[in-house]
Amino acid sequence: MTCLTVTPEVVAEAIERKAQLLVAHHPLPFKPLSRITSDSTTGLMLLNLIAAGVAVYSAHTAFDSAELGINAMWAKMLSLQKIRPLEPLSDLADDGIGAGRYGYLPSPISLDDFATHAARLVKAPHFRMVKADRSPSNPLASKVAIACGSGGGFVGVAKRHGCDTMVTGEATFHACLEARASGVHLVLVGHYFSERFAMERLAHTLATELTGVNVFASTRDVDPLKDDLWAGTKH
Repeated sequence: MTCLTVTPEVVAEAIERKAQLLVAHHPLPFKPLSRITSDSTTGLMLLNLIAAGVAVYSAHTAFDSAELGINAMWAKMLSLQKIRPLEPLSDLADDGIGAGRYGYLPSPISLDDFATHAARLVKAPHFRMVKADRSPSNPLASKVAIACGSGGGFVGVAKRHGCDTMVTGEATFHACLEARASGVHLVLVGHYFSERFAMERLAHTLATELTGVNVFASTRDVDPLKDDLWAGTKH
């Protein structure tokens, strides 16, 4: 079973569906543990998985950076041209391996239209945006960078490559300020939506390539963030 994040609900699903291997994007544990006990959520999940004989493989940054990984999927979905990694992981310029991606859109489009399109590609219900300082009221997106997940740290790299726009899941307040000041528009589609689609695609790919192996994506792997109206807002 594939999933973006190992949660108690995902663990229960894996056990109920008798999965032998859980292929997750985010590592479990995400932070080092000094001991594994049922006193913590992470410890309890690990103990339940161990008891049920479910192995866990976490791809994370390897899948982000792979030739056919998450950022490469994004670049293809956006129809980017002259695609390159933001940070190559080898001296081979054309091996397609490295952190992030950047390239040119087939033709410049308005930033608002581009952001809407990017969100729809991954079924994100909404997006947030940072417009670069001193930009026109409706600027154009032309050279685009991609860094799935929490990609705000790539703003400076995107700027050095001459990108005017960057798509990511989420960014810190200070990364947003950096983007605004450096002239890079940010499109934030949400951490979950920037990566979850790839785990569904991975399940399909593995099911196609591994004969006789039953592979499926978790149905309980959900975005923990929910939209709601402030209590003082009139409906």
